[in-house]
Amino acid sequence: MTLAPDTLDILRQISTATLSSQLLKKHGMRSRTVQDVRPLVAARSRFVGPASTLRYAPAREDLEAVSSISHPANPAKALIETMPSGGVMMIDMQGSLAGGALGDVLIARLIARGIAGVVADGAMRDAGPLSVMAMPVFCRGVTAPPSFNGLLAIEKNVPIGCGGVLVYPGDIVCADEDGVLVIPTHLADKIARDGLEQEQMEAWIKKRIEAGESIEGLYPPSPETMAAFRAANLKQPG
Repeated sequence: MTLAPDTLDILRQISTATLSSQLLKKHGMRSRTVQDVRPLVAARSRFVGPASTLRYAPAREDLEAVSSISHPANPAKALIETMPSGGVMMIDMQGSLAGGALGDVLIARLIARGIAGVVADGAMRDAGPLSVMAMPVFCRGVTAPPSFNGLLAIEKNVPIGCGGVLVYPGDIVCADEDGVLVIPTHLADKIARDGLEQEQMEAWIKKRIEAGESIEGLYPPSPETMAAFRAANLKQPG
């Protein structure tokens, strides 16, 4: 599904808190926030982009050759080299901390290819180097062993579960200091428009509260408050 040309840029202006409110209140969606992941570096936690997905399964000893990133059939290697610039790598590790999905060399390759961010419901490795690299990374933790210590990359660009969230390739992934949220593609344009209005309205309300007004009728905004906000923000002719 093709997004409106400005949707991703608008989403970059909106917090995940606002986006989660829009998904819950207007679309009844409670399962869109990735659970139990944190940014490796809080100051580098913001990104927006379409998902490319990778699915891991428990390792099996007779498939260890395929589990190596050097193997031509390894789907992790294939995804790293083919996912589109501006995309977000979403990794289903089944919550395992047995091995790290990516280290500094593979993250360096993703940076060089213009990838926006990485989210894994498992571990990363090379935490020291990753902490000073430009790539925003969310994960459950860090560990020394490589992924094939306990996991096998099975397939790429299929529906996955990541931190309790169903993610389809192309879903829009938004991240900031509060966490990671996944928007179904068909809702992204509307969520962007409505979310931006909510952000602007809440900034307007906050100024009034800072000036001493009561939250009564202001927050949450009553119909009268919403009408006043929209009237105050109508563009003047000419």
